[in-house]
Amino acid sequence: MTLTAGIDAGTQSVKVLVYDADARRAVASASAPLELISGDDGSREQHPDAWVEAVGACFANIDPGLRRGIEALAVSGQQHGFVPVGAEGEVLAPAKLWCDTSSSAECTEIMEALGGVEASIALAGNPILAGYTASKLPWTRKHRPEVYRRLAKILLPHDYLNFWLTGEAFCEHGDASGTGWLDVRTRRWSAAMLRAIDPQRDLADCLPPLVSTESTFPLRADRAAELGLPPGVLVAVGGGDNMMAAIGTGCVVPGKLAMSLGTSGTLFAYSDTPVIDPAGGWAAFCSSTGGWLPLICTMNCTVATETIARLFGFSTRAGDAHIAATPPGADGLSMLPFLNGERTPDLPLGKGVLTGLDPHNASPAHFYRAAMEGATFTLKHGYDTFRAAGMSFDRIVLTGGGATSAAWRQMIADVFDLTVEVPREAEGAAFGAALQALWSLSQAQGDKTPLPELVAAHVSNDEALTCKPNAGHVSAYREPYHRFLEHLAAVQRIYAA
Repeated sequence: MTLTAGIDAGTQSVKVLVYDADARRAVASASAPLELISGDDGSREQHPDAWVEAVGACFANIDPGLRRGIEALAVSGQQHGFVPVGAEGEVLAPAKLWCDTSSSAECTEIMEALGGVEASIALAGNPILAGYTASKLPWTRKHRPEVYRRLAKILLPHDYLNFWLTGEAFCEHGDASGTGWLDVRTRRWSAAMLRAIDPQRDLADCLPPLVSTESTFPLRADRAAELGLPPGVLVAVGGGDNMMAAIGTGCVVPGKLAMSLGTSGTLFAYSDTPVIDPAGGWAAFCSSTGGWLPLICTMNCTVATETIARLFGFSTRAGDAHIAATPPGADGLSMLPFLNGERTPDLPLGKGVLTGLDPHNASPAHFYRAAMEGATFTLKHGYDTFRAAGMSFDRIVLTGGGATSAAWRQMIADVFDLTVEVPREAEGAAFGAALQALWSLSQAQGDKTPLPELVAAHVSNDEALTCKPNAGHVSAYREPYHRFLEHLAAVQRIYAA
């Protein structure tokens, strides 16, 4: 039995999955919730200590015998967060997260210093959007000057957990590309971008070294004892949650489109070469497998359905019944679910909007459908930019918490008019991290199987969950989607930064 573990540190929880490579199945999993610190200014923060405690709680809920058999692990982490670390390895302030929009003004300041949005894309491949790590540094300089003065290390959430596990600070190219200051073409830190963020200080001194996908590190002996793991466990480099989900869904070769329905919603497709949009319509990220991962990210996905369910006092587990009780288009009720602001489309100051409310559709079921449709339509709007750029796909591989909903799976198939497939291992990011750990372990043992071959051997779909488009529903969603786009155009004028 060859056991590896994937740790997925998300926004709402930390999950740990233990994978048996010989049996080709997950043999254990555990999760622990996380709290979000929210401010009226758009701040969204968490204490890194909470991630550490959640990791410990997850391992404590896994059978000790299994824990003692784990040979390698990797961390998947929410992208774009900023963990300020001092000279002694201490955390100096709560981590600002990917869904934090309080630094939207700093995004504009950075790009103006470079010469505008086009100059930013020409320099590093991406504009500086709300949520990216880059704007969080000048925000910290203004609002937490003592933290900024003492800053010795700039770490992302997954980097920080690796630092806690190994004692080493390092970063890999996939997660690094979400900072905004990595030149995704050359896979190097951009000195010009760092100067635009702070012309008075060389921030490169605070950045961890960039390491290759093949790199591995030993787990600290004290951490192994604390987590109930054996000595000698190998720690693979891990990556951002989207990059690990790409591995967990098999999106490591060209031609596959993956979608993750989590707190945020994402669409991504692997490429062997950089795929950069001069207009910044998508994130031109690197993958964690040596390639690139053009990506659409929305800030409001399951958060929309969960908010409506909480508002009306029911669980999202009852949500599918509400979808079944209402028609496509929610009888004219539309929701633009920009509860946390939005990244795609670029509306960091956006708010949630409901339109078309009347006595007939003023029901919990209609509100819930409008939330799910709004989250789906926002992803479809991003997908349209992929299509406009000449990308084509014949199916979507679906992962994330929303993928457990049969109604949402069918809605995705109908709205996108594509077959939807779901991997047997539903926790794509945690599973992807476990597979990366397995590959790194195999490499360390002399097995030189390429990562795409290993992934192909271990990723399979649950045929019972496959959804094909329903022709009648495909047609029925066209007018509601068009209506959504019209409302979006109006809202863009209202909430433009």
